[in-house]
Amino acid sequence: MTERHSHPTRRTALTLLGTAAAGAALAPYTTAAARPRPGGRLDGGLRVYLGAYTGTDTAHGIGVASGDAATGALTLETVVPTADPSFLALSPTGRVLYAVNETVEGRVSAFALAADGTVTEELGGAAAGGDHPCHLAVHPGGRHLFTANYTSGTVAVLPLDRDGVPGDPVQVLGYTGSGPDPERQEGPHAHMVLPDPTGDRLLTADLGTDTVHVHRFDPRTGELADGSRAPMPPGSGPRHLALSPSGRTVHVLGELDSTITSCAYDAGRAVLTPAATVPFLPEGADPAGTTAAEVLVSADGRFVYASNRGHDLVAVLAVDAADETVLRPVSHHPSGGSSPRHLAFDPTQTLLFAANQTTGTVAAFRRDPDSGGLTPAGEPLAFSQVVCVLPVAAGTP
Repeated sequence: MTERHSHPTRRTALTLLGTAAAGAALAPYTTAAARPRPGGRLDGGLRVYLGAYTGTDTAHGIGVASGDAATGALTLETVVPTADPSFLALSPTGRVLYAVNETVEGRVSAFALAADGTVTEELGGAAAGGDHPCHLAVHPGGRHLFTANYTSGTVAVLPLDRDGVPGDPVQVLGYTGSGPDPERQEGPHAHMVLPDPTGDRLLTADLGTDTVHVHRFDPRTGELADGSRAPMPPGSGPRHLALSPSGRTVHVLGELDSTITSCAYDAGRAVLTPAATVPFLPEGADPAGTTAAEVLVSADGRFVYASNRGHDLVAVLAVDAADETVLRPVSHHPSGGSSPRHLAFDPTQTLLFAANQTTGTVAAFRRDPDSGGLTPAGEPLAFSQVVCVLPVAAGTP
């Protein structure tokens, strides 16, 4: 528990659950390292960055691994010490790696990358705009970075200079309200920031108030403005969002009830409209005492993937061809460890990686593009308290 709060922090709650369950100027988003190439080849292999909780281990931090694009096998090459880098993001150029430092006095750290994706130096850092930042995203234009600060319930905008170094926040927005879960929803808890492809809108998930916000963003001033609020099912605890390739649908993961609420998205009006909510656990599985963590949508828009901690699985849901707000669970797969907190595709989307926090392992799976199903690929990579996995094409920035 933190000194300022009598209820368990997010990290404490998840640790207990898991134990019980077992310089160039920045350019637009165009680099091959960051851009998905579904069905393509990665002749240079993979570079995979790993985020983790570090606690008192000052030698722990961001893992830098190489990966075999054919087998998914990962080899840890080095660890870059930094405190609690629980979520990672790449700059549009692919030459700067960003990490939240999920501490009470939250920060964002930036690291320079060589052409082969290795970390060369720490460029600097800045305040995150709140306590325990748990998510960050870079604006497509490369001049701003957004943070979601869980404990404070705030969203912040940080400027990035021409080398990609963050400055202290130019704006911090605080949410208000609560939800029906007295332990997890006693107040606002911002959990994700997602710029849409235009860069003119920022979607944010507030787990504490069962709300997804759509803000208008002015890249000239670097400021967010009010847009709209979309209420999610009470007690669902919206954690993460996935935007469909069409740009017309946003899938909202409910952490507290393991559901996905699919919403129609009108970017022009900055409006999100909930359409349908689907439980994604196997039939008869009880969501009580378990939590959902990540949601992804495939680049062809045909499948949605979601993870659950407690049942320790990855669910595959098929997207209706006529109405992409309609989802149907089609398969469930063991996550290859305990407490799968984060999922990520490789750039070709032939592989999916799961970061299993409690077992401290990253598991790789081959993905069938026709059925959406997953098959284990090789031995998991050990990395203590891993909570984020960021695969990119090696040697292409």
